[in-house]
Amino acid sequence: MPANSAQIFLSELLGTGALILLGDGVVAGVLLSKSKAQNSGWIVITMAWAFAVFTGVLIAGPVSGAHLNPAVTLGLALSGAITWGAVPVYWAGEMAGAFIGAVLVYAHYRPHWAETEDADLKLAVFSTGPAIRSTVWNLVSEIIGTFVLMFAIFMFSAGSNKAGLAALGPLPVTFIVLVIGLALGGTTGYAINPARDLGPRIAHFLLPIPGKRDSDWAYSWVPVVGPLIGAALAYFVYTVAFTNYLLVGLAT
Repeated sequence: MPANSAQIFLSELLGTGALILLGDGVVAGVLLSKSKAQNSGWIVITMAWAFAVFTGVLIAGPVSGAHLNPAVTLGLALSGAITWGAVPVYWAGEMAGAFIGAVLVYAHYRPHWAETEDADLKLAVFSTGPAIRSTVWNLVSEIIGTFVLMFAIFMFSAGSNKAGLAALGPLPVTFIVLVIGLALGGTTGYAINPARDLGPRIAHFLLPIPGKRDSDWAYSWVPVVGPLIGAALAYFVYTVAFTNYLLVGLAT
């Protein structure tokens, strides 16, 4: 029996909440003062984010399909995999889950906020930011990273992949997120997910974090708009290249 709206909302909330609790949690561990994981580096962050995705998919997959990402939801709606009427339900669950996950990270690391002097590091726990601020190229980075993610997701159902990759459960998307982080994440911190960035950014704005800075709203639209564009482009390239021209029949 297909899941109803309430089940989809709760499933996406729990899955995305777990994603952010573990994903933002590793960033907090690496960046905040007096954490045992402090300064453990980019490899630790990218590995933990990948397995945070694994955990979120494991939790939400059986009920909602575990989008955990409004850009993924958009791409699947464009492809007809879900109805447009379901999109607001998915997005609401993803945003609520991301916010709750960020609040849990704040609570988990509560003594460490006051021990950390750098306000930029505190913001970086919650939301992404560019290594070099260049709006156009930051947007391009988010588009490219999300394109890779969404195009690979579309390819899961192409030809022999449909049976083979399905048997591996959450592992394929885990490895995709890992390689995106390692290869493409150094520019903007690879949000590749509007909820992952916006939900925690709102939490940063609202929470009583000692010594925090502003929430950098001027940049906040980039990790929202970029992933949505990337997902839409992935759908159109997949449709044109694999459904209509290059590999007719492979994706059906």
